[in-house]
Amino acid sequence: MDRFRMDLPEQCKEFISEISYESLGGTKPRIEWSLLCGGVFKVHLSFELKSSVSQDDWQLNLIPAFKPEFHWAPHLTPTDENIIDQHSFRSPALIVSSKDKLLTLIPDLAILSKGTPVRWYLDLDAPGNKLTLGMSEYRIVDHVIYSRKPGAVYPEGIVEVGFYLMFSEDKEKIFNPWRDVLSFLWNNWGRPLFEGEGLSNTSFEKYVEYTYQWAFENWKEHVWQEFEIEGKKVGAPVFIVNVTQSPNYPGEVNEREFRSIWNQAWFSSLRSAQGIFRYGRRKKDPALIEKARLTKELALSAPLDRGFFPSVIGTEMEQVEIGGKLYNRSKGWNTYFWGNSNRNPWTWDAKKSPYHILDMSWTALLMLRWYDELEKDERLLDYAVRYADALLNLQDEKGFFPGWLDTETLLPLGVLDESPETSMSVTFLLKAFELTGKEQYKASALKAMDAVCEHIIPVGRWEDFETYWSCCRFGTNSHVGKKFARNNMYKQCNFSMFWTAEALYYTYKYTKKDKYLKLGRRCLDEMLMTQASWQPPYMYLSTLGGFGVMNADGEWNDARQSLFAELIIQYGLELGEKEYIQRGLAALRASFVMMYCPENEKTKVQWEVAWPFFNSKDYGFMMENYGHGGAVSKKGEGMGEFTIFDWGNGAACESYMRILDHFGADFIQQLGVKL
Repeated sequence: MDRFRMDLPEQCKEFISEISYESLGGTKPRIEWSLLCGGVFKVHLSFELKSSVSQDDWQLNLIPAFKPEFHWAPHLTPTDENIIDQHSFRSPALIVSSKDKLLTLIPDLAILSKGTPVRWYLDLDAPGNKLTLGMSEYRIVDHVIYSRKPGAVYPEGIVEVGFYLMFSEDKEKIFNPWRDVLSFLWNNWGRPLFEGEGLSNTSFEKYVEYTYQWAFENWKEHVWQEFEIEGKKVGAPVFIVNVTQSPNYPGEVNEREFRSIWNQAWFSSLRSAQGIFRYGRRKKDPALIEKARLTKELALSAPLDRGFFPSVIGTEMEQVEIGGKLYNRSKGWNTYFWGNSNRNPWTWDAKKSPYHILDMSWTALLMLRWYDELEKDERLLDYAVRYADALLNLQDEKGFFPGWLDTETLLPLGVLDESPETSMSVTFLLKAFELTGKEQYKASALKAMDAVCEHIIPVGRWEDFETYWSCCRFGTNSHVGKKFARNNMYKQCNFSMFWTAEALYYTYKYTKKDKYLKLGRRCLDEMLMTQASWQPPYMYLSTLGGFGVMNADGEWNDARQSLFAELIIQYGLELGEKEYIQRGLAALRASFVMMYCPENEKTKVQWEVAWPFFNSKDYGFMMENYGHGGAVSKKGEGMGEFTIFDWGNGAACESYMRILDHFGADFIQQLGVKL
């Protein structure tokens, strides 16, 4: 393939050694450079094809004029065969820096927004010091890593490709290399969409109505669980339901997983119950408040074991034969058992799963927030304090808390014992200090925060339970604690970015030390690089404000955005940055986008293509994300088949009710959001 070198403006030569590109079917492009305000260059290539061209791959390669020490890309490309397909272009950029130079490449979303004949991709080769923008079809390997696929065809006519380049020697920009990228993307694509049509016709109240009608009326037979533990009535929405449990499904019910209720970092019934309580209080609905209190009772029923406690309660399961087929069914709550999250390195059996510090700290924090904001139930405070006292004994010399504990010996199990999961315990201990005044909680929290600041943030080691022990197992056996050499990046999950940004925010509020706010903003911006800053035409749902998960998975509009929304707003208010407030509200809006209901017109069409039996009794059904497997289509691909109340519709309602209570209706409405 012929390669050509691009003439570079003088201003670029200190940062770029070379930009080379290929012809397209033997045709060279017309190249235009434009200097935009703020020292940003726009580069546009235009190929005029006299006839259609079949060419499997097209590349433009950029070689920095310096040796970068830091590399960032939105997705991993572990080998030369891998690419970052446009499926992962949420806030796309390639970023490299040394101690005194920063270079960023951003694909031209204006071209992508019009639709392109062949998919775009990015690639980052750290050892080769090469940044790539390319065009190729793609295939999915592992879960989810992309590779090139033959078969790209360019039609006769004009084919455009383009990108933006940013340079800087500013130390603050090198410290936080994502801020200018996010601002650029939001100002050019996110803000116009947000202020135009992104939120103005949205009624959050209607989504809440659909959710609770779905959970407690139309699907109540399968969603709401109510039973007794040692003579005490408890209740909560079930962990997961699928389309076979719809009242409209024409076949037999087949439960997807063991029937259970969780109080874990993802699926937190205690968190969702706070949304139900707030809504019931506002609407003066005693039935909803009672449901919330039953869920609180369930959380308090988890047996304390030397200060620690299980995160899951489940039932025994069986397979029932009907018409020659086997179906998974629960044996009922009279067979209940306590256990822990089976998303861990050792076992899928919840009964045998170890205690997870992250899950316990999250649940205990929620108990303190309930006590502080909803009801002065002393049992919540007492339970959380007993856990806090046990937690202090686990802190190591550096300041970290371990990942998992053996349920018999209570000894750390040696995996993720120095990880950003520690940040959750920081936030919990600071809240415990606030409510009890015990200085040892604050001292422990600050020591832990400093450990994360020193050992995790500078190198981007965002490894948590989800990074390796959820659906994406890529790298589990080879790269825990180890960077992927070709990208000079760890496998990263934005969940631990959130916990750390949150912990730094509260650490700053308690200490008033600017260093924590500065680091917190850096973590927040790194997390926001996984938020959609635009609306791709190849996504068949609204995406603005929605989040992905990690740099080796495919989700859009993931349910975590409802958890993230308030923190983004809090940073916006603290820093006086409107962009953050808009991004936070966009995340809140995206939290409801996956819901099946008339208000989500594009989503409704996709649901009915995927599951034609859906009707009004299914309004409120909501998959946790979109395009999880790395592919979507107009035919409903990427829609999924289940709802997790505590990591979907119920969690989204809790986020909205919490933000409404904390900031008020006027705050939301003044930004053009319909309640």
